[in-house]
Amino acid sequence: MTPEDVRRIALQLPGAIEKSHFGKPDFRVRDRVFATLPKVGDAVIKLTRDQQEMMCAAEPALFRPVDGGWGKKGWTRVTLAAADERTLRSALVTAWRNTAPVTLRKAFDLAGG
Repeated sequence: MTPEDVRRIALQLPGAIEKSHFGKPDFRVRDRVFATLPKVGDAVIKLTRDQQEMMCAAEPALFRPVDGGWGKKGWTRVTLAAADERTLRSALVTAWRNTAPVTLRKAFDLAGG
């Protein structure tokens, strides 16, 4: 997958917009970041610690915690070259759900998202 794929999938999610975080593209819902594109070949997504542990254990070539304190808060690096569309979409939706307000998540669930 590519940064353009991340952008396309992220911006399909309700209320998602693209902004910039320290000069790098990020994706937000209600001004809260759920994903970033910090460097070529990687995306970073906001997971819970439990989600992070599960995803990293299941697919260590694809997911790994961000170094340092942010990784301990659930921020997780995604190696785009190892991702397929279905897995990337699922990871981005999970990060979006972790960030979006309850009302927006419920509307998305009712719409079949």
